[in-house]
Amino acid sequence: MMEPLNPIARDFILFCIHRHGKEWPALYDAMCWVAGRRLFRGLGYAELRKLGISLALNNIEDTIKMVDTVTAEEDKVHTDEPANSTS
Repeated sequence: MMEPLNPIARDFILFCIHRHGKEWPALYDAMCWVAGRRLFRGLGYAELRKLGISLALNNIEDTIKMVDTVTAEEDKVHTDEPANSTS
């Protein structure tokens, strides 16, 4: 089980999704672009790693899981249907 996602890490992922969409591997490329240029709150690779986001290829599975978690939460928040529909 993964640890709870740091809110700043979550915001970084959403920032990248809102700029570039959520299709993989384009999102990964965007995340690397943003980190490399410190476009999100001045955070680079080292700072993001401390927040739990590693963009190293040997940790890509964990990064994908984080992105999936964030996108699922966002989809749930933006769903217009009530949770207990009885239609």
